[in-house]
Formats: sequence, C-alpha cells, structure tokens
Amino acid sequence: MNEQTAATPPPSPDDFGFAVEHRLAAGGALGSDGAPLGRAGTIRTPHGEIQTPAFIPVGTKATVKALLPATVRELGGQAVLANAYHLFLQPGSDLVDEAGGLGRFMNWEGPTFTDSGGFQVMSLGVGFKKVISMTESAYADAEVIAKTKERLAHVDEDGVTFKSFLNGDKHRFTPEVSMRIQHELGADIIFAFDECTTLLNTRAYQEDSVARTARWAVRCLDEHARQTAARGHRPYQALFGVVQGAQYEDLRRAAARGLATMRGAEAEAQRFDGFGIGGALEKRELGTIVGWVSDELPEDRPRHLLGISEPDDLFAGIAAGADTFDCVAPSRQARGGSMYSPSGRINAKASAQRRRFEPLDPECDCYTCEHYTAAYLHHLFKAKEMLSSTLATIHNERYIVRLVERIRQSIIDGDFAELRDEVLGRQYGPEFAREAAARYAATAS
Repeated sequence: MNEQTAATPPPSPDDFGFAVEHRLAAGGALGSDGAPLGRAGTIRTPHGEIQTPAFIPVGTKATVKALLPATVRELGGQAVLANAYHLFLQPGSDLVDEAGGLGRFMNWEGPTFTDSGGFQVMSLGVGFKKVISMTESAYADAEVIAKTKERLAHVDEDGVTFKSFLNGDKHRFTPEVSMRIQHELGADIIFAFDECTTLLNTRAYQEDSVARTARWAVRCLDEHARQTAARGHRPYQALFGVVQGAQYEDLRRAAARGLATMRGAEAEAQRFDGFGIGGALEKRELGTIVGWVSDELPEDRPRHLLGISEPDDLFAGIAAGADTFDCVAPSRQARGGSMYSPSGRINAKASAQRRRFEPLDPECDCYTCEHYTAAYLHHLFKAKEMLSSTLATIHNERYIVRLVERIRQSIIDGDFAELRDEVLGRQYGPEFAREAAARYAATAS
C-alpha cells in the first residue's frame, strides 16, 4: 500500500536531526572564527540515534562480510553502510524496496547509510578497482587509466555510462537514477551522486568535475524532493551533498560553500541534511583538507568522511571536524589475516602466532580476544576455515569502533591530545606521534 494514511504523518526533514553536545577543547583544528572544529554530538534518524564521532561498518552488499547483524550490534556498530552500485546490480534496488528496505532486508534494526555509486564509477573508470593510489606522481591526465585496464565508465554532463563488472552489461547512472535507487534501498542517510576524481587528474579536470558535481547536486535535491513526496509510506531519508576538490584549497572551500547554501532548482525548500567529504585525499594533508571543508560547512549538520578507517586518519579527521566515517578496510584486512593491535598490525598467519596461547590482542574486549587464542586463529587461517574470517573481522571492527568510542569520550573528558599521542605513539612509534602532533599544532595555529 503506497497511499499515505491519515494516521501516518508524511515523511519530513524534521525526522532527521543533529546536535553538537561537546567541543574539542584542545589538540584540534580551528575554524576561521577561532572556534574548534572537532566536536561530539548525536545524529537522530527514524531508526535510532548515532553518537558521534562514530565509525560506520561497511556492509557493501547488505552484509558486513562474515558477520551476523546481531554481531555487528554487539561489537558496538551503531549503523551500517551499504553500496547503491552493488545492490543495484544484484539483487536490484526494486527487490530491496519490495522487501521493505535495506534494514528489513538484511535484518538490521538500526540506522543505515547508502553511498551513491560515485566512487565505484571512478574506480571502475580508471581501472584501479578497490585500491586507488593517493601518492602517484607519474601521471597527470584528465583520462587517467590504470595500466593494462579497460575504462569501464565514461562521464558526460548528464551522467555516467558504465559496464557491469558482473556480466559486462551496460548501465546508465544519472543523479536522478542514483536518487531513485537509493530511495528504493530505503537507507536513513543517502548521498548525492558525485564524480570522484583521483590525485592523478589535472587541475583543469578537477575544476570541471567540481562544477559538474555541483550541477548534479541540484538535480539530486530536486529528485530527492520528488521521491520523498511520492513515497509517503517510507520514513524520511536524509540527503548528504558530497564535497570534492582533491587537494586544492580553493576548490574544496568553494564546493563546501556552494553545497552549504544550495537548494533545489524546482524544490526550493529542499536543502542538504548533511555532507560527505569525498574524493582523493593525500594522506599527510587529510586533516588540513577536512579542516578547510569543515570551516565552510554549517555547524548544525553532520559531516561524513568517506572511506577512512586507519587510526591516524581517524584522529586527524575528528580533530578537523568530521563526525562519522566508513571504510571496508577493517573487514577486508581481517579476511587476509591482518589484525589491528595497540602496537601495530599483527599477521595472524605468521609463524610467531602458531604457539601463542594468549589472545591476539590481550587489551581488546572483543568476543574473539575474550574466547580464543592467537594460536587458534593461526590454525584457522592456515586450515582455510571460514571461522577465521568471522573471528578476525569481529576483532578488527571492534578495534576501530572502540577506538572512535574512546576518541568521543576524550572530547567529552577534555583529554583528546593525550589519547592521540598515546595511541599513535604505540601504533606507529614515538617519532610518528611527534610529527603528527606538530602537524596538529600547525593546523590549530
């Protein structure tokens, strides 16, 4: 039944909200007004609240690989993010819609996110797939393409034509199509369709891409308003605009200012409910770039940093004003046996773990570390048992979720800088921690 009943109020932007509750007192970036950019707060959605800062586990195809939804909840996951591109190809967004939306389809009762497919369009287009170099300097081209790869996506003013990586079928994504797909998927937070570039693209191409993404953003606002009005039987979905601009301060700031005040061309009341920070980010400059963007965005709407999960990047992003994060790295690395620990990565497959009859990380409170030894994990990986992926993923996801929980508490308690120095010093070494602290100090000044 699609008609709105008298007893059920229509979906409204008021069903989504964000409140800043604490500000980072020291150790973070400052805005142009001298106020700290880092903060802790609460995002309110129709399916529950998210205490920020928060790491959002990625369930690309409506599942966090190797984990039950209940397990994700138990390890502290407050929300999950799925991928519109992959779910469009399989099983189809119409099927997910018929099932009652993403949360009901995957048996997840909490908040959900879906990204727009823009990253996949870029990664398919340049042929780098899941890993895109952020340090390449050998090329500077508008049509970057990985060696020996075929360009599977082509961008024009109206949208993107691409080939399915599953069967080679051709498909067409436009801002309107992306909005329709994400409305059918039914996530609480969705993202405007954007063009994600690499650091290899020329400055001229970056300028054209930012302008094109802005034009697409207006179309997303209009289509979002149309879909919201037509789908009164579903809760309101918050739409986030995505800030691009690569490593260029003027492009990043201009893009953020434009999205902050943007309204639909037809739906003049429709604005963005929050913002994503995407695209190519040179690692050493991540905090600086996020700070540029946060300085231009409104205080009363949340900021999501796309594709980030390394501990040093989380500290940098939070200090610069990002509220939520997502990344596939914790689960992907876990399936390969690469495990987080306070003293750096541990290879669960290494011979040093074979007779280690203690938890892989004795300081961790996850189910895996409380019930199994490093020796058992080593055995599972060597025997190629499926349980290895489950236990390793529980640990890695919990490690990152817990770290961000600790960072949130440090903002509330006022000891963010002390926690940062302790964690980064143990994780990467004292010299790295000193260099990181110097970069923070330079940003703050």
